[in-house]
Amino acid sequence: MKDVITVQWRISRRLLLWSGFSIAAGALLLLPGGAFLQGAAVQAVAWGVIDALIAVIAMVRVRRTGQMPPDEYRSVRESLRLRRILLINAGLDLIYIGVGVALFLLVPGDPFIRGNGAGVVIQGGFLLFFDLFHAGTLPAQAPPWYDPAP
Repeated sequence: MKDVITVQWRISRRLLLWSGFSIAAGALLLLPGGAFLQGAAVQAVAWGVIDALIAVIAMVRVRRTGQMPPDEYRSVRESLRLRRILLINAGLDLIYIGVGVALFLLVPGDPFIRGNGAGVVIQGGFLLFFDLFHAGTLPAQAPPWYDPAP
């Protein structure tokens, strides 16, 4: 089984990288103006800031956990927990995408709202891929020797 601490650290670093890209892209989209681009830019910056906070909090937690002595049972529990969290997040990502599509389609006369909708679809779509990809790298079930009682 992969070292779950390393996997968690890698996922957090990648999320932090995405958040930096989102913030930078959002800032650049604000420059040319236009309501549609400004709406998308607002979403890019907002999601970037939130993703950065999540990544940093996860990195602090991973550092703390990594300082504990190795424990195979804890590693299995953490792997299963992380996979479950990523799959729950993937379900939420589908909701975000649906909200973004609704904003884009249901408010045709407001380019700012439509831009926000497009921004939500972009962020939710990336996070859906991100969460499903990383969940797929983790075991779906505990190994036969694992007993959750201890």
